[in-house]
Amino acid sequence: MPGITQLPGAGGSGRLPQQRIVEKMDEYMSRRDYAGAERHLLYWLAEALEVKDERAELMLRGELIGHYRKMSQKEKGIEQIEKALDLIGDLGFGETISAATTYVNAATALCAFGENDRAIGLFGKAKGIYESAKGTDQRLLGGLYNNMALALAALKRFDEADEMFRKAYDAMSLVSGGEPEMAITCLNMADAVCARDGMEKGEGRIFELLDKAQELLDDPGPVRDGYYAFVCEKCAPSFSYYGYFQYAGELDERAREIYERNIKGEEQEKDR
Repeated sequence: MPGITQLPGAGGSGRLPQQRIVEKMDEYMSRRDYAGAERHLLYWLAEALEVKDERAELMLRGELIGHYRKMSQKEKGIEQIEKALDLIGDLGFGETISAATTYVNAATALCAFGENDRAIGLFGKAKGIYESAKGTDQRLLGGLYNNMALALAALKRFDEADEMFRKAYDAMSLVSGGEPEMAITCLNMADAVCARDGMEKGEGRIFELLDKAQELLDDPGPVRDGYYAFVCEKCAPSFSYYGYFQYAGELDERAREIYERNIKGEEQEKDR
């Protein structure tokens, strides 16, 4: 799910400017500059440590967890996970939305690093916090349910995974512009069906989910921004795997055009 989670209390007197950090991070991601994004996060993490802004430190470590997950850098990712979890205790954030969001970030990375059993425990903590809090953002719930479902499917707990996938889809259906995330959930459900039933037995349901994912990605509602480009890149290999080669190519082309447009726009802005 997109964006940096801002923690309460940051950005005030003596605190780091979280909003500016968020905006700059969005710029890096909009043009797929992952090296620049890491430099940006590490610079501000050093600043947070220098001024002892622990709330901003937690936010930045959460983003680094996500970055190292995307880059498949397990050692660095685990280091940030351990430090972020320790910091939650130091801040007394154990039952807050901020803590739950960190748990989700950490658990999602642990899944990517093959540590699904540990991830399930953290997802469970986040689920308890999100579902008991009033007015939890549906995007947060959608991200939690989708990623928890992936961990459950990896552990072959398919009935539980199916329930979480459905909850993820329903949560994102309540979010304006939530179609890209709903498409991701459909593709994840297709993979789970294939893992549980096999391609031959599950073919009908798999292609039904693929067609729905395509419909959602083609919906004109969501903004065609850097995040949409990221989703297109993420979904293309799944379509290719199931034989939707032409559509996979279309998604890659959409992503390329968006990134090129963002880079060109930044260059024009610098020339002014």
